[in-house]
Amino acid sequence: MSGPLQGCRVIELAHIMAGPVAGLMLADMGADVVKVEKAQGDDTRRFVPPTINGESAAFMMMNRNKRGIVLDLKSAQGLEVLRRLLRDADVVIENYRLGTMEKLGLGYEELRKLNPGLIYAEISGFGRTGPYAHRGGFDLIAQGMSGLMSITGEGAGRPPVKVGAPVSDITAGILLAMGIAAAYSHKLKTGEGQKVDTSLFEAAITQTYWQSAITFATGSSPGPMGSAHPMNAPYQAFETADGWINIGAANQTNWERLVHVLGAPELNDDPRFASNAERIVNREALEYVLSVILRTRSTAEWLEALETSGIPAGPVLSIDEMHNDPQTLARDMVPEVAHPVVGAVRTLGLPVKFSETPGGVQRAAPVLGQHTREVLLEAGYSQAEVEDMIRAGAARQEESLA
Repeated sequence: MSGPLQGCRVIELAHIMAGPVAGLMLADMGADVVKVEKAQGDDTRRFVPPTINGESAAFMMMNRNKRGIVLDLKSAQGLEVLRRLLRDADVVIENYRLGTMEKLGLGYEELRKLNPGLIYAEISGFGRTGPYAHRGGFDLIAQGMSGLMSITGEGAGRPPVKVGAPVSDITAGILLAMGIAAAYSHKLKTGEGQKVDTSLFEAAITQTYWQSAITFATGSSPGPMGSAHPMNAPYQAFETADGWINIGAANQTNWERLVHVLGAPELNDDPRFASNAERIVNREALEYVLSVILRTRSTAEWLEALETSGIPAGPVLSIDEMHNDPQTLARDMVPEVAHPVVGAVRTLGLPVKFSETPGGVQRAAPVLGQHTREVLLEAGYSQAEVEDMIRAGAARQEESLA
């Protein structure tokens, strides 16, 4: 693996999404991430359909660039193997329920005695402190409790709507990866490890910066606005003759450019739209006036005119259209890797580019137990010891790939 985190060893004891997102971010940046699975595998292996040649598409997306092993943590031998791996690791990522790691004898206080330099990274529904620390958490729950669902949707009086993507899971994983990178920087300077803790709840709260600012200032909570922006107008999706287009013309310069492109100079003299503040107050009238004009031409025609005038705008793409967009491809955001069962498989790329230490996707997600022998031999076990563990069920190796 290449990247700025090359040489960093991570043991991932996380499942489904938030923890694995943190692991894949670190792996994409060059860390050696060893994913430890139970005999049945990570639950995302059963997030099917869809599959590709029998392999879960969800699992392959979340676990590229990682090596995978299987250990039975209910056995003394399996636990001892994990302890040996953690003794030499830089980072451990876990997202179990509160108290689970302690019951296994792998809590932070125990592991820091084993490895004082270990970065113990936890991700949970609500964090490891506070009155909700004992609760489990899912993206849907975090979106609701963070206020996100109160500001998402078409407008007042409509049912609550969650963001289409699991933003609290993904954001929590990214935040944990950021925290781990900061803790790793501290470790490289001092040799000292530490605990890093974040949650889906806090990750979702960070998505409310603008709405929280409004609430702090006014004492009132804003509601859902569809695609519109609470502080800028026009800044939203508009229907065209053949689809939808997003237009961001909130500042005065872009507003005047937009008026020119629309061929509606009278809007410059309309006191309702004289400044961003007036446009926000008169948003409904603004939307009506602009919508009537924008429905007269196609999305492509408007995009060409808007781009020529320097006005930020873009089409509303489907996921498939996004995958095939030339900018997506130019930024290497849909790389292809070789999977031992599936063959060539597409995934999403690393969204951070480095000029001197480029990361990226170099390895497909592991088949269940694909790297067990390899990792245990690296940990210092003999070939005979590894075979004994596999025969005893303390560890598992995918034999077709051995």
